[in-house]
Amino acid sequence: MKKMCSSFLLLVIAILFCSSCLAADDRAAIREALTKTYPQLHVGEIRETPISGLYEIETGPNVLYYYPDKELILFGELWTKEGRSLTAERKVALSAQRIKDIPLEKGIKIGAGKHTVVEFTDPDCPYCRKASEFLGTRKDTTRYVYLLPLPIHKDAETKARFILCAHDQAKAYEEVMRGIHDKEKIDACSGERVSALLHEHKDIAARAGVGGTPSFWIDGHAVVGANIPALEKLLDEPTNQKEKP
Repeated sequence: MKKMCSSFLLLVIAILFCSSCLAADDRAAIREALTKTYPQLHVGEIRETPISGLYEIETGPNVLYYYPDKELILFGELWTKEGRSLTAERKVALSAQRIKDIPLEKGIKIGAGKHTVVEFTDPDCPYCRKASEFLGTRKDTTRYVYLLPLPIHKDAETKARFILCAHDQAKAYEEVMRGIHDKEKIDACSGERVSALLHEHKDIAARAGVGGTPSFWIDGHAVVGANIPALEKLLDEPTNQKEKP
């Protein structure tokens, strides 16, 4: 009887040990469990956290946490006792990774200044227009604009196609963002070349983790929304004083 109990105890320990190994080491199993429970999530990289059994999940521009034992998703930030947000640091690192993969030659190039600005925008988004107006006053930027027309703006895709169809895309973009074409019927330009280019812009935005407009990277530093003070600070701050993304 004692021998049987001992054998059973060893079996239980082995099962628990293997389960622990699976949760810690087999990220494929964690991914499978996560996507099965939360199929709506687009799961990127999975990493361990300082908390045993809790995993960091990259999902687009966001970082969240998954506790497989209870199938729980946690939104929020992890902070160290020194006051560092591990979540914020990770978002910065992911942002820096994504910007390196963006094909700048596919964007609409505006300007030739020393600061590289990658810009995801919706032609009918008022906040996008506000940010574009600000950037238009700067002579120290080279902007690479990607169009991401959102379904909530019914004319945005037509305007995006109009811009991409234009011989001078930068001029057409600036006119649209100033509202010059708001009260007139414009050509939707449904040619295959324009459709393919607009699809590329949308795909680039998805791969960059852009979920809303406007979104920017200023010299590799992310700014979400029409946060003019943040844009201005990054552009005015000497390059050698910026923290590397």
